[in-house]
Amino acid sequence: MNNRIILAGIITFVLFLILRYTYNSPLFESFDENMQLLVGGNRFIGIFHYLGEMKFIIFITLVLLLWLWLKLHHYRGMLLVILTIPMGFLLNQLVKRWVERPRPEIENQLKTFSFPSGHAMLGILYLLTIAYLLSERTHDEKKKWWYWIGAIFIAFFVGLSRVAESRHFATDVIAGWCLGITWLCICIYWYKHKEKGHTGMKR
Repeated sequence: MNNRIILAGIITFVLFLILRYTYNSPLFESFDENMQLLVGGNRFIGIFHYLGEMKFIIFITLVLLLWLWLKLHHYRGMLLVILTIPMGFLLNQLVKRWVERPRPEIENQLKTFSFPSGHAMLGILYLLTIAYLLSERTHDEKKKWWYWIGAIFIAFFVGLSRVAESRHFATDVIAGWCLGITWLCICIYWYKHKEKGHTGMKR
């Protein structure tokens, strides 16, 4: 399990770095243009942006923390949520200021920087964190699969909604997904490592 987490984290971080330094290459500029033509203006996809809005994510994070605290008394799980979502948001903002990529040029565009997409990154983080914590609570493999499939499906459309609404380039969205998965892998690796240490102490 740990080896797969490390591998996934390395692969997604390498992909993020590739996009960071080549998003303005002719290849990726063409990709961004084609993706905008493909999904730009799609109202169905655009609806998913509400699931990546900061107010909604804050609400879900608080509900998740309360569930872990009051119902499960799962304090390590609470710390995992704090690391993945709020700290993931801070990481996203730091990277945006590092890269300083302007958003697509449209009327009434947002004033913040574009790379990587916050909706894509935070969507991946909060949805996959929920899927991971729910998967821990069941031994039913089918349920585990459905948790992950549902989370990935929603996260995919949350990210894609930013291209549909011309708030981000497609490369911003993919970079957000990659950096989100990288950060999630780091957090889960820490979480699993602490779990082993805690179990060892009990023995």
